[in-house]
Amino acid sequence: MSVNLRIPGPTPCPDDVLQAMSRQMINHRGPEFQEIITRITSSLQQFFETKNDVLTLTSAGTGAIEAAVVNTFSPGDRALCVSIGVFGDRFADIAQTYGVNVEKLSFDQGTAADPDAVAAALKKDASFKAVLLTHNETSTGVTNDLGAIAKAIRGVRPDILILVDAISSLGSVPLPIDAWDLDVVFTGSQKGWMVPPGMAMVAVSQRAWKAVDQARIPRYYFDYKKAKSYLEKGQTPWTPAVSVYFAMDVALQKLQKEGLKNIHERHARLGQFTRDSVKAMGLKIVPGEERYASNTVTAVWVPDGVDGPALNKMMRTEYNTVLAGGQGPLTGKIFRIGHLGFVSQEDLQACFDALKQALPRVGYSPVAAAR
Repeated sequence: MSVNLRIPGPTPCPDDVLQAMSRQMINHRGPEFQEIITRITSSLQQFFETKNDVLTLTSAGTGAIEAAVVNTFSPGDRALCVSIGVFGDRFADIAQTYGVNVEKLSFDQGTAADPDAVAAALKKDASFKAVLLTHNETSTGVTNDLGAIAKAIRGVRPDILILVDAISSLGSVPLPIDAWDLDVVFTGSQKGWMVPPGMAMVAVSQRAWKAVDQARIPRYYFDYKKAKSYLEKGQTPWTPAVSVYFAMDVALQKLQKEGLKNIHERHARLGQFTRDSVKAMGLKIVPGEERYASNTVTAVWVPDGVDGPALNKMMRTEYNTVLAGGQGPLTGKIFRIGHLGFVSQEDLQACFDALKQALPRVGYSPVAAAR
């Protein structure tokens, strides 16, 4: 029996995407790779809904966060980091590691950022060079209203940089980069793109390029300017994860056939199906307001009297279903169900069929939970 991988990344991959990775290596300085990276870059611009430069880096998502920091800041620069969970905190930690003076605007676990609060923080302090944001917080299953937040930011600081971690959202839920006037937006191949880990993709605005020219944090491997100059030749500065480029090329062609609107609608439909199924079992989702619930991952409170890690272990070892646990302060308190990328309603139904069998075995009583 195949494993039902229901974590929010890395996500399952279609067979033809995996088969593409088995191809023999090619010269990454040759014309065949040039054709592949040119095709990938053009497709990504369409999916990102941007005319900005789009770069690809051989890295996982955390490398994309680090790249955004080292390319746009100098030591001592001020940044406002809007955090609604573990990955918002990670953005702040990475920036602080490189000497950025970060002020964190944190919101309670399970809540979305308040655009008015972000605007108020910017009005109080005019020294911020950038705002750091997480679009979709996979640790809590909450999606920020990024369009409203960006509008609030621009209302106060029209020229401030807006840097967005869209690792688990871009390509799966609406995120029109140009329409929302965002500066650095990045994602990773292992999420909704249906590709194994190894590629980070980033859009860089003209405003951001000016910051890159001024930034003084040392950088080498993650240098945007090097990546852009080599892209003009159809190459990457350093040896790329060639097999991942093969896979991304195939995956993007599949996604283009489906169409961006249909992809967004599919994720919205599966997200709603997951939330409805959770509630039908008497369980509660983490987001306090369902309108902010993510369409790529659903976070569920572990019921009282249930051992969360024991539930996850039973699901994995006895029902071939892999759930994600909680992170940070939510460790052991929640479990998470990923529904992004290559996933069907049948996959999710199989997950809930397994949960219905496993939960009573670890002490869950729907009647008691409803009291």
